[in-house]
Amino acid sequence: MSYSNPKPLRIGAVSYLNSKPLIEGLPELLPETELILDYPSRLADDLSAGELDIALIPSIEVFRNESLEVISNACVAARGPVFSVKLYSRVPWGNVRSLALDEGSRTSAALARIMLAERFGVQPDCVSLPVESELTDVETDAVLLIGDRAMNKAPREFLSTWDLGEEWMTWTGLPFVFALWAARKGNDLGHIDESLQLARDRGVQNIDDIADREAPHLGISSKLATTYLTDNLHFRMGDAERSGLKLFHSLAVQQGLAPEGIDLVFRHYASAR
Repeated sequence: MSYSNPKPLRIGAVSYLNSKPLIEGLPELLPETELILDYPSRLADDLSAGELDIALIPSIEVFRNESLEVISNACVAARGPVFSVKLYSRVPWGNVRSLALDEGSRTSAALARIMLAERFGVQPDCVSLPVESELTDVETDAVLLIGDRAMNKAPREFLSTWDLGEEWMTWTGLPFVFALWAARKGNDLGHIDESLQLARDRGVQNIDDIADREAPHLGISSKLATTYLTDNLHFRMGDAERSGLKLFHSLAVQQGLAPEGIDLVFRHYASAR
């Protein structure tokens, strides 16, 4: 599947391992496009600003911006432990009063705040943790890390660790969608959704090759990378994932982390509140 346009489409994707199956072979499927890799939060800003046409963005961003809609069933989701989204605490969870949030994250930052508020009634003061920083660079009660650097074992000074994918699934019984493909409403993309799904299908079929290629750059074994991509993640948004998104949306609104009145819109499906 190819897409032709006088002005090349600008597609933004996450630079983490978890997105690699979604963009496998995408430049060949869409030779007239420009693929840009960056952190999730920056991609969301660039999409909203019109600097990107399509982007793999934190799922919470489609709750916050009424001009955005979901354009593909390809996504980054978890149905249990996600392994790359961790909340670490130096104190019992109910005593968390300060929280450092990974600068690269928005969905996971909102999820961490929701889980602490809903389960323990705490609303800590939050600070940003720069993407170049280490887990021990801040002295807050708790620290959120996402992506490749969250795969390492926590230092001994941390009392507890939450895998947020696992905690969400245990608490709600639903999968959690961390990132999804979005575009601005009214932007004519042709059949771009088909190419995104084809890239995802190709990526899923070539997990072992992706793991072998990417693992050395991350300092992990190919086996661990393969396990992560096959056991911790899945890449298709079905009814259960949409139900998880709707619940996350509702909780984000209740906690003041997303505005009221913005619909969750799927370009090829009926709107869901």
